Amino acid sequence: MKVIDIAKAAGVNPDTVRFYTREGLLNPERNPDNNYQQFDSEDLRRLRFARKARQLGFSLPEIKSILHQADDHHSPCPLVREVFEQRLLEVEREIRELNQLRDRMTSALSAWRAMPDGTPDGHTICRLIEHWDEPANADGLRE
Repeated sequence: MKVIDIAKAAGVNPDTVRFYTREGLLNPERNPDNNYQQFDSEDLRRLRFARKARQLGFSLPEIKSILHQADDHHSPCPLVREVFEQRLLEVEREIRELNQLRDRMTSALSAWRAMPDGTPDGHTICRLIEHWDEPANADGLRE
């Protein structure tokens, strides 16, 4: 298969195939007649795997490590679980932070609707931001 063929078969664009080839995830042979890269079914399997892993949030170095372990006939599943558990904790933390930001934004916008516009006067830049009082969290602390 040529770049365009493997890209279509895997549902990615040709640049993705070229990128993964440069990064060493795919190992195409060279056609001696025209020097084009020739991908085989193993390359397609690895490309589909990398695509699914990326959709699950795995980084390129993590995917390389998983493939390396598999290439060495070691189960990468413990590594996958460990990385995924850690990544899930990070995502949950980010969601909490985004929810807090959304709440602050909602509160600020609600307060700003009642405030008149101001003109910078040498003492203020934007009174909406400068006069906004950050609400206290559940512990009574400002975030």
